[in-house]
Amino acid sequence: MPDAVAAILGSAFQDALPEQLNLHPVEVETDWGRQTLHRVTDVDRPAYVLFRHGLPHRLLPNQINYRAQAAALKEVDCGALLVTSSVGVLDADVPIYRPLLVEDLIMLENRLPDGRACTMFEAPSADHGHLVLHDGLFATELSAQVRTLAAEEDAPVADEVIFAYVGGPRGKTAAENRLWPQLGAQVNSMTLAPEVVLANELEIPCVGLVVGHKYSVPDADAPEDTAMADTLDRSRAEQERIVTRFLRAGAPVPFGNEIFRFDAHSTEDNA
Repeated sequence: MPDAVAAILGSAFQDALPEQLNLHPVEVETDWGRQTLHRVTDVDRPAYVLFRHGLPHRLLPNQINYRAQAAALKEVDCGALLVTSSVGVLDADVPIYRPLLVEDLIMLENRLPDGRACTMFEAPSADHGHLVLHDGLFATELSAQVRTLAAEEDAPVADEVIFAYVGGPRGKTAAENRLWPQLGAQVNSMTLAPEVVLANELEIPCVGLVVGHKYSVPDADAPEDTAMADTLDRSRAEQERIVTRFLRAGAPVPFGNEIFRFDAHSTEDNA
């Protein structure tokens, strides 16, 4: 089983390395392009941080090379991936500025921001196949592990939520934010979903950790009027302790889904 763990960090970490982590940049070449990972140098087993928007923050959500990022994580033998996001909250009963685990996601079209299918299997190959979700996109065992680590860090998970992927870079309209809850969504953002889908195709177990930094409920009053940069800072503070603990103490888990490959099953049937 792969022995590395990794975390993908977003806009809340736009210009800031996580405190109390010694990070060293590592360039990784992939078939999709070069990516920079940051290796955690003071842990007993391999651990990496990936800044999805670059460091410093320079990429809009539609400019991210999601395939290269996923391939780089596979290249370093990642066996457990924590994907974070600062989200808009669509359910007035879900607290903001509290850690939330993603239970499931809604991605109405399985597409990357450029319109291509959200898959690592763009061209025919011996490795391509269908991602069959036995355990779901978010690994049950890994989610339970992060819940335990968060409680030990005195940053308990407040809730499990359904995440809606809404591609950027523009914000959502009030009408769109009224629609998503009708489909079952409780939070949304412009990232997270592509990373989780692609990682699962590469057989990397994933867990989603999000923090609401604003309410996106058109007909409800937000609790306070705060600048976006300040809300992201508060979101980072809530995520950072859990991310740091995961990188230090988290462990890979078995992959609970399946890549169904027709050639492999045909070979088995004829054996």
